[in-house]
Amino acid sequence: MTDSCDGGCADSADKSIAMPLHRTRGSGGFASVFTIPKMDCPSEESMIRMAVSAIDPSVALEFDTPNRKATVFHGDNFAPIQAAIENLGLGATVDDTRPIDGEDFSAAVTSAQATNSKEAGVLKWLLAINALMFGVEISIGWVAQSTGLIADSLDMFADAAVYGLALYAVGHSAQMKLRAAHFSGWLQMILALGALSEVIRRFIFGSEPLSMLMMSFGLLALIANSLCLVLINKQKDSGVHMKASWIFSANDVIANLGVILAGLLVALTGSRYPDLVIGFVIGLIVLNGARRILQLKS
Repeated sequence: MTDSCDGGCADSADKSIAMPLHRTRGSGGFASVFTIPKMDCPSEESMIRMAVSAIDPSVALEFDTPNRKATVFHGDNFAPIQAAIENLGLGATVDDTRPIDGEDFSAAVTSAQATNSKEAGVLKWLLAINALMFGVEISIGWVAQSTGLIADSLDMFADAAVYGLALYAVGHSAQMKLRAAHFSGWLQMILALGALSEVIRRFIFGSEPLSMLMMSFGLLALIANSLCLVLINKQKDSGVHMKASWIFSANDVIANLGVILAGLLVALTGSRYPDLVIGFVIGLIVLNGARRILQLKS
């Protein structure tokens, strides 16, 4: 590409993104808006918070999950923040970066931090629900010989791990937080690989999944996820942050419905293959989530 415009034909959006960021906190700061196509539930939001706060714990964020947007309020450190978000593998791109003067910047940061504080209580409930369902589903999945339930339990574990890390991050150093994140990621990867190997083992040596247990506890997991989404929905005070996020928590809901459908097909056909297929698919989803966590960098 050649440049023949002598600087006169660049659009305003490009100028705002490329502008030099040299401003101290005392004189205000900057608001950078990102489009993040793969941000579809609070788990991804928590990953973004961890990545950004590893760069600067004082940075404030606002999320518009339905529109896949995140706004970062920051000082003179745009480049590392941009790199941290892009390295998560969520397809993030920068829409705009604009300066905000002193009082407006302080007000925006205060508002974002107040929202974050309210979310801490919700995160504790989400952590408890997902951790409980992980224990229930993996136990019943083993008894029911259902790789679908076992893999779905790991999806619950993945969510619990991210919520737990988001809470752990408060008051800890960036390096300690990164170590915790990587530990969670490796544990999640080991469990996911274990679930996938179990699918392969049962494909080769056979299994007899109990369809009634699959459908019953798949339904229980669906109810648990619905409760989580109700709790999330209560925090949409501004009408923007986490607004209608239940619509976009598709992975969890689809996984639960997949287990229920697989249980029904097992009952109707007498075949173990529907259970093996849903177990394999959910295992791959959890494995991809572990990969994203392990991409977090200091």
